[in-house]
Amino acid sequence: MLSKTIIALTLSLAATSGVAWMVAAACQSSTRSNSVTLDSTGTTVGGTGALSAKVVNAYPKLTFSSPVEYTHANDGTNRVFVIEQEGRIRVFENDANTASAGTYLDIRNKVASGGEMGLLGLAFHPDFKKNGYFYVNYTKNNPRETIVSRYKAPSAGASQVDPASEVILFRFEQPYSNHNGGKVLFGPDGYLYVSTGDGGSGGDPQNNGQNRKSWLGKIIRVDVNSTDKGNYGIPADNPFKGNANGYREEIFAYGLRNPWRMSFDADGRLWVGDVGQNKLEEVDIVKKGGNYGWRVKEANADYDAKDNNVNAADLLGPIWQYSHSNGDVSITGGIVYRGSANPSLRGKYIYADYASGRIWALTTTDGKTATNQELMAQAGAISAFGEDQKNELYMCDLGSGKILKLVAN
Repeated sequence: MLSKTIIALTLSLAATSGVAWMVAAACQSSTRSNSVTLDSTGTTVGGTGALSAKVVNAYPKLTFSSPVEYTHANDGTNRVFVIEQEGRIRVFENDANTASAGTYLDIRNKVASGGEMGLLGLAFHPDFKKNGYFYVNYTKNNPRETIVSRYKAPSAGASQVDPASEVILFRFEQPYSNHNGGKVLFGPDGYLYVSTGDGGSGGDPQNNGQNRKSWLGKIIRVDVNSTDKGNYGIPADNPFKGNANGYREEIFAYGLRNPWRMSFDADGRLWVGDVGQNKLEEVDIVKKGGNYGWRVKEANADYDAKDNNVNAADLLGPIWQYSHSNGDVSITGGIVYRGSANPSLRGKYIYADYASGRIWALTTTDGKTATNQELMAQAGAISAFGEDQKNELYMCDLGSGKILKLVAN
């Protein structure tokens, strides 16, 4: 029996009717399916060679409460971290025989969770071993806001962090409870990137995606080693730094609906899975200053051009999109695989649909066009992808509370 949280998150992420029946299927155990290659309309085309993979329970003795993030601190230890949506970060040894996970940080008393709200993102400072800093993204109520803040571990190897060590970088209002984005990560440039949704409801009623004076519907980039804005600064090459129009200088890119998860590949490209409205899900390779179209466009399709002074020629389209016609209605952005356990997947963008449980591998050679291959039909209710210290790929299954690992079949 699925929890109310899982059902609410699926319905909220997808923001569409008629998908509740799919949730149970999404939490079935994973099964291998033969690989097929599709074009961006969902049509089968000539493949580039069969791929196969499977998921296994990475830590059979561990179960988590609504896991939404898996990561490591790049600190030379064998520890990994899992976020529980209600407001806890768990820490444990990256070993299949691990039988217990400690509580690294507990801020449940600060976090409003449920549906798409909660503790949603975690990123360790590139110099975490020296400064003990890590960054989180969470939602709160009264008033309803997103908080992006820094915590400090007493030492790099500490097993617990004091919630009172919090320093808030920035906060902004959330008009509705859904479409919070929530990912935080450091780029190869050393800056902190934050994904924000359009503020919620349906159809972006406040037109936040196109409003460059708003935090919402954006990819934010800030310098956490600067104090020009209090507890952060604006990178010198941010596209709207020093503008005279009142646009937020923190904006790196805009025109996004709900960029739930994003990641950098080995070439420094920023991949974003943006959850669609009624018809299409999309994968974007995000560039500085880019406008990705929402709400004028839903992926490459027209959505709502009224009240928008936007030149359609300036909009950047996705590298990939897929329709809701096969029951895939809520993309979970993934990671370009760079591990060694499954060489056939190296260099491919591995991502999933949260509602259907399908996992795919996306291949691009030019960063503009791509082919897509299905790896498996039902992997689980995949809420996030993550990597360990060896760049092997893991997935959070919100339905079972398990952490899954992608391995060769």
